Formats: sequence, structure tokens, C-alpha cells
Amino acid sequence: MKRHANIPIFIPHEGCRNECVFCNQRTITGTCQSSDRDIIPEIENALSTIGSDTEIEIAFFGGSFTGIGIDKMTRLCDDAYRFVKDGRVSSIRLSTRPDYIDKEILDILKSRGVTHIELGIQSMKQEVLDGCKRGHTVADTEKACALIREYGFILGGQMMIGLPYSTGEDELYTARKIVKMGAVEARIYPCVVFKGTELCNMAGSGVYSPLSVEEAVKRSADVYGIFTENSVNVLRIGLQSSENLSSDDEVYGGANHPAMGELVMGEYYYRLILEKLDKIKTRENSAEEKRLIIYCAENMVSKISGQNKRNKTRLLSDIRDFGFTDIRIIGKAELRQKQITLDVQNIHKKAEENQCT
Repeated sequence: MKRHANIPIFIPHEGCRNECVFCNQRTITGTCQSSDRDIIPEIENALSTIGSDTEIEIAFFGGSFTGIGIDKMTRLCDDAYRFVKDGRVSSIRLSTRPDYIDKEILDILKSRGVTHIELGIQSMKQEVLDGCKRGHTVADTEKACALIREYGFILGGQMMIGLPYSTGEDELYTARKIVKMGAVEARIYPCVVFKGTELCNMAGSGVYSPLSVEEAVKRSADVYGIFTENSVNVLRIGLQSSENLSSDDEVYGGANHPAMGELVMGEYYYRLILEKLDKIKTRENSAEEKRLIIYCAENMVSKISGQNKRNKTRLLSDIRDFGFTDIRIIGKAELRQKQITLDVQNIHKKAEENQCT
């Protein structure tokens, strides 16, 4: 199976005629490059660093790509499409706003090798969109998703956690709506408060309270669970790390952590392990010393262990009534991604006949 790699082409904010309260695209992307630049050398340079055993995709990120104007958009798509036609790149993806999608735009994208369109949905609650000065409606999102699917594109939905006026229930609703509207990919962005934004002013005046990292992890794990259980591939959790995102000069507060994705997936799997333990009733005979063995796909061992082995520590300290004195996480080639099985063994006797899949 080939590896996958993106060649990101950032077109920050230039195509957006709106100013959301949370937005500072220059800080988020770490660039202020223009859409007028020649992107061919960027792509050629990136291709020279990628091995031949890799499936490569050009990705237009960083702003509202379909809002930069038909001429600029078409030129950039043409420049990217030449690499698809010569076989060096397999596909093109882009991100944009729901209100910057129409049939004329989709006709252009379809004829130039674009396969994936990610929409910055953020929320499916109108009061949240209005409170964030998002500038589009829930109906705009529903219409754009339907059109994108009608044209045969792969739909992705991007949403934010902890926006002003948003609750955990609102975010669960948004995730379910993204699934229902036909998205097969998603990105989850816990809200980071950047300096120089209206949201920063709102936080400074007490109108808005940013989520802590711990709160954001729990609410993001709830949403991650909905996507995972509905076979929606979560491409990313949290903003791309950069020097800017670790700088007090740029970030005021909020859910800013360099390993947000690890923390969220760790929380999701921790909950899943607890659910499975409850099913196999390991609290019985808890006075006996037991070993918990968690089997998972080979590439999931570190995620299930958690950042800095956080989950192993919690399983040993938070649920001592289970009687675990040893926990082992073992990768097995036959297990699929996100599939885990548990085996509980009595340390002083032969392994118990107590297993849950």
C-alpha cells in the first residue's frame, strides 16, 4: 500500500470577503503569500523530496479558495492540473466556505482534476454562526454539501470546538449533521484565540471564555466518536503546529496544544476501553491481581497508550477496583484500524476465560 502525501499550497484569507471573530489567517498558516504567485516551482520542489512509492495530492489550503475570483482560481487549478495529467500527482483537494460554492465554480473544478472539497462548516447552529460573524447560513451549508455530492466530489467537513455561544450539545449536533450531509472526511479544530482578532477582545472583556485544553479534549473526543462510528475519516484534529502557535505574541489562549490530536484520540480510546471493561465485569474478584492486555492494530499502539502513556497511567490509578497491577498494549497485524480487543488475566493463575471484542 502506497504512502500518502499532500503538497500544501497556502492561499491565506485572500479569497474571503468576511471577517469571522476567530480568524487570523496569517497566524494560522504562517504565511502571507499571494494567489498571484507562481506555484509551479513550489510543487516541483516538493515533488523532488517525495519518494516514488507515494500517492501525492496537491492541496489548496489556508483560505477560501473558490472566493479568490474565477480567473485566479482557474489559473491555479490549471497549474496544479498539469501535474495530474503528467501522472506525478494523483489528485487535487481544496478548502473553501459554503457560500463560495455554485455550479459555475464546480464545473471549473471538475474539469481540472479536483476530487476533494472541504467545507469550513464550523457549526450547524445558526446562532453560533451569527455570533461568530461567519457571514453565511446553515441553509448555505446544506445547499453547498448537496451540490458538491451531486457533482461527484468527495466531501469533507471542517468544524470547530468551543466557539462563542456553542455548547457541547451543539457540537454533537453539528457532527451528526456533517455525517448526514454526506461527508466522508472531517477535520476538528478546537478554538484557539489569536491576538488581533475580535475573539481576543471578547475574551479579554469576559464576553467569551475560551475552553481549557482539557475541556477541548473531552468535547473533541465526543465529536471524534461520532465521526469514527459513522466511518467518516478524521484527517486532522487541531491546527497545524508552527512557531507562531507556540508564541505568546500570537496566541492569547484557548485550546492550543502541539499534540491535540494525540490527546483527543487517547481520550476516545480510554473511554472505549472502559466501556469494554464494564461489559466483561472485571470488578468481580477485584482483590485478585490482574493483568490487562489490550490488543490493537500495530500502528495504533502509541495512540491507545496515550500521550506520555497517559492512558496506561489512568487505567492503573483511576480504576483500582478492577485490580490491575499490569497493563500491556500489543499490536496485532490481523486487527483493523480502531479495532481493539481486551484480555484480562489473573497474574498468579493461568489466563482467565474472559475476553471481549
